[in-house]
Amino acid sequence: MTSAPSPGLQRSSALTQFFLAPNPGPMSLDGTNSYVITAPDASAAVIVDPGPEDEDHLRRLAGPGTVELILVTHRHADHTAGSRRLHQLTGAPVRAADPRHCHGGGEPLLDGENIHGAGVSIGVIATPGHTSDSVCFHLPDDGPAGSVLTGDTILGRGTTMLDYPDGTLGDYLGSLDRLEALGPATVLPAHGPVLPSLEEVTRKYRAHRLERLDQIRAALERLGRDASVAAVADAVYADVGPSVRRAAEMSVAAQLHYLHGRSGS
Repeated sequence: MTSAPSPGLQRSSALTQFFLAPNPGPMSLDGTNSYVITAPDASAAVIVDPGPEDEDHLRRLAGPGTVELILVTHRHADHTAGSRRLHQLTGAPVRAADPRHCHGGGEPLLDGENIHGAGVSIGVIATPGHTSDSVCFHLPDDGPAGSVLTGDTILGRGTTMLDYPDGTLGDYLGSLDRLEALGPATVLPAHGPVLPSLEEVTRKYRAHRLERLDQIRAALERLGRDASVAAVADAVYADVGPSVRRAAEMSVAAQLHYLHGRSGS
């Protein structure tokens, strides 16, 4: 059985377009948004998050023009699996925060670094929490308020899973603070639709996390401080289906780690 063909190139902002990868699922939503960044007068492009190792998808990303650089937001396979093959197709180096996902001579990304590619200024922002190596890419010249490619740190719908113990809630809340400071930038997530205001979205994400923490505190009062992750997940995430149960348990583990750390035990 073959997957349905992906939609063509879709406009997401003044300086970005994306191909939707054919990898829909409970965690990837409609699939991975693989972004193509290029200035209107540029002849080259920067690709962000090549997605799965799907030959048709990667050949679309390689396109008829020049790809000068490939960037990835974090280590998960639905973002990185196609990176090496896209490098082979284009010759462009692959850069990521984790050196294991750099190819073709690409150097690890650095927090605060400013990359100039395809006629566009791209700022690197370390945003650990979903994973320890998560980064976002800030395009300050992309429209009136700029834009931010948020990877899985901010999704187009739903909430972000914390891949504990690699991702932690303390780091994630700090990352939300950094992103909120960028104001009403357009949100370009790796999964789901484009959103209009990063500042507004990060506030909603923070409120959701704090609400979940209150729910977990209440569950621990009922179940006991040493209640298992599974027992707390049963109490707090009773409405989630089996396809996302593992993600719920990892988020519970991250939140318990955060609460126990703050209480000093």
